[in-house]
Amino acid sequence: MSSTVSRDGTVIGYAKIGAGPAIILIAGATQYRAIDQQTPELARLLAEAGFSVINYDRRGRGESGDTLPYAVAREVEDIAALIAVAGGRASLYGASSGCALALEAAQSGLPVDKLVLYEPPYVVDDSWTPPPRDYFEKLAGFREAGDKAGALTYFFTASIHMPPEQVEAMKQSPFWTMLEPVGHTIEYDALCMGKEAVEGGLATTQRWNRVTQPVLVVDGDASFPFMAGGANAVAKVLGAGRKTLAGQGHGPAPEAIAPVVVEFLRG
Repeated sequence: MSSTVSRDGTVIGYAKIGAGPAIILIAGATQYRAIDQQTPELARLLAEAGFSVINYDRRGRGESGDTLPYAVAREVEDIAALIAVAGGRASLYGASSGCALALEAAQSGLPVDKLVLYEPPYVVDDSWTPPPRDYFEKLAGFREAGDKAGALTYFFTASIHMPPEQVEAMKQSPFWTMLEPVGHTIEYDALCMGKEAVEGGLATTQRWNRVTQPVLVVDGDASFPFMAGGANAVAKVLGAGRKTLAGQGHGPAPEAIAPVVVEFLRG
């Protein structure tokens, strides 16, 4: 395992391949390297295209530590440590809620060149019901109780709107045993997303008014129905470029997203 140490002493595990301009891949909710086959393949394709690629486990997941108390600023410091590993500058690719973390890192003053954001999951229309207003409080309650399974169950039912019986069936699968250890990090992603995730107001948010880097926002036309609206809203707020991938869902095929990332970073 390759690792670096963040400012607060937390060990951050990562894999680095390729040579060239650096890009750091930032995962969405519950994603980490041990259960994610697509991101390593994306890293491979980007490396073949001439980039140095870092794929890491966000804090609280996989081979990374989890020093408490959590704060979004600590995750930004993790990215700062990885940028140092990369040689001092990097672009960022955010997936789902990882988009919000990428934006926080970009506006914090870190040496970030460009950002590619794939489907920032903000609900801005009536095609989907956003999480309830007490979403943050409920997740904090699960954390305080040490109930990682409860946090996951709540996320899947209250945010993803999976039927309870489907979640119960998932709990019987081997996959659940790899999800449950990171259940508490659902709260981390919610905090990265911010109040706009449940209260709306994305169109007028000032959260990212210090993001000056070029940004491309991407979605897939086979994804959840609200993703296009969220992508459009984020792109409008940022004055960003916009692209839709045909036939792609919330987890795009590496061979579909890689050329888009390469073209934007080279442009």
